[in-house]
Amino acid sequence: MEPIIIDHPLVKHKLGVLRNEDTKSKEFREIVEELTIILMYEATKDIPTIKYNIKTPLIDTEVDKIKDSNLVIIPIIRAGLGMLNGALKLIPGARVGHLGIYRDEKTLQPVSYYMKSPKLRKEDIIFIVDPMFATGGSMIMAIDYLKKNGARKIKLLNIVSDPEGIKKLNKHHPDVKIITCAIDSHLNKCGYIIPGLGDAGDRLYNIQPEKEIK
Repeated sequence: MEPIIIDHPLVKHKLGVLRNEDTKSKEFREIVEELTIILMYEATKDIPTIKYNIKTPLIDTEVDKIKDSNLVIIPIIRAGLGMLNGALKLIPGARVGHLGIYRDEKTLQPVSYYMKSPKLRKEDIIFIVDPMFATGGSMIMAIDYLKKNGARKIKLLNIVSDPEGIKKLNKHHPDVKIITCAIDSHLNKCGYIIPGLGDAGDRLYNIQPEKEIK
């Protein structure tokens, strides 16, 4: 499935600020949250609504509402937590799960240490959020887990992605829709996205990043 790229001037501007190594953690967190709201807006444009009746100050009328109990947000710990508040600002009634997955620095393979999601039903729409979509290993592990536990409709929301991860995900889970702000050039030999943002988790939580190997 072809990814959806949000090609908007505001997104490009905010992404440029995120890429800048001089951007401090406070501003980095704020912009990640803002971009998450934009990503969620795009990702939810096709969710179903139901009709109900209300009374305006003038007349009775019929309006629409979403069934937010059918929407599930799954951040990938650690960096995905930086996107959670933005997602919940749009859908405060969504259910939330947490998947703890990290990438082994030597093998670049995903390692899980915490996997917890609400009970999933076939009608639920699941939104996985993580700022960076690099090798694809962590995402495939996350989706494997969610599908095993009943997920049928899954969307992946990232701020920065790369062709290698997208290709790998499409091979394993071609039904998963990817919504991203940018598809960068490539991965370096350490598995970092180039030009990328650096380590999004470190930058979100003000941890001094290690020097990347070019």
